[in-house]
Order: sequence, then structure tokens, then C-alpha cells
Amino acid sequence: MDWQNIPITSLIPQRHPFVMVDKVLSCDNTEAVTSLLVREDNIFLDNGKLSPAGIIENMAQSCAARMGCINTMRKERIKIGFIGDIRECKILRQPLCGEEITTFVHIIEDVFYLTLASVTCNIGDEIISTARMKIALTDVEAMNQ
Repeated sequence: MDWQNIPITSLIPQRHPFVMVDKVLSCDNTEAVTSLLVREDNIFLDNGKLSPAGIIENMAQSCAARMGCINTMRKERIKIGFIGDIRECKILRQPLCGEEITTFVHIIEDVFYLTLASVTCNIGDEIISTARMKIALTDVEAMNQ
């Protein structure tokens, strides 16, 4: 499936101005890659840099986008997820306005409504942050508007 041409808001429950993923570059059952261009109007921009909270939200929404792709492939509605745990989070540097983040999600374990993922954010070939995230899905479907 050509994920890049699917509007991101059809894959995640978040809405603007809180959307922290522009598009899904690739996705399958165990991996996903997303991108985000850091723009001047980003609500997590602080003195020309994306805040640590913005980086973590990008990681979480990248996990959500992967699940949205899976739900789309299964012809299910998008479900709401919550960050259950963040471990080993390292933010090596904050992206500057105008830089594009590529986020790599690798699924370590996916059991029932819990997903454990290893997430890495890059700018080009430079790793700028890493974390392990546990995402809990509800059985409640998100309202698509």
C-alpha cells in the first residue's frame, strides 16, 4: 500500500495542531517509518527547536500511525492508544525548525492490547533520539472526522 499518499489524520486519532507526524513512509506488521518536518507553527517549538516533549510525542504518534496502518489493512477503525511506559529515552539533540525527522518504529512485542516498541528518530543519518515505548490500545475506536 502507498502510505505516503494517505492523509495522516486517517491513520491517527490526533488532530491539528497536535499532529506530530506528516506521513508514513513505510509500514508492515513489525516496522514503520514516518516523517515530520519541524515547522514554525509547531506547538512544541521552543526557541527554534523542537522540545523534548515534541520529540516524545512524535515517537508515540509514529507508533500510533503504525497501528493505524495495521487497522487500515485489517479494514478496522483506528483505535485510541496511550503511552503506558517510556524507558531508556535518550534525546541527543533537539531538531531545529526546518529539519525533517525520520522516525523508525521496530516492534519488539505485540500482545493483545499492549505493544512494546523500540523507536529511533534521525535527521539524515544522525540519530537524535531513542526510546523504548509501551503503548496500550483501548478497544474504543477513534472518531474519524
